[in-house]
Amino acid sequence: MTAPLLLAEFRDPDTLLAATRRAREAGLRDLDAHTPFAVDGLPEALGLAGSRLRPVMLLAGLAAAALTYALCWYGGVVSYPFNTGGRPLHTWQVFLVLCFEAGILAAAIAGFVGFFVANGLPRLHDRVFAAHGFERASQDRFFLAVADPQADADGLAALLDGLAPLSVRAVDA
Repeated sequence: MTAPLLLAEFRDPDTLLAATRRAREAGLRDLDAHTPFAVDGLPEALGLAGSRLRPVMLLAGLAAAALTYALCWYGGVVSYPFNTGGRPLHTWQVFLVLCFEAGILAAAIAGFVGFFVANGLPRLHDRVFAAHGFERASQDRFFLAVADPQADADGLAALLDGLAPLSVRAVDA
């Protein structure tokens, strides 16, 4: 069973930011904001942690580069050694370009897949889309969505009314 979702509508970003900070101070944790443009300070007010995508991309790139180097070394030294003009079999300089390209490709693919996984995509519908007037979130309104499983819907609605929104709506699951 999903937690009840309440949607508070605000006129401007400053009011939304102040309401988000007060909601966090009141103990609400499952907050989400929907705005027509980026609002400075909103991720911090929502309590969002930094992205874990960069370390995943770094590890994927390094792992792919190391695997590519190992495959090049195995193919050039162990499996099919080919003496070319008396040069050593293990010439690491030749392998670097391929390792670099494989690392960049793997990091990009990991970033692409990680973005989709982190954002729960592809999800074509979210329950906030059913709220009356939510289409204005991409135009001129600012919404704060609260889904707290520990709070009752009436107490949550009273708390949101104290944040001075234009309206508070309950969204059906």
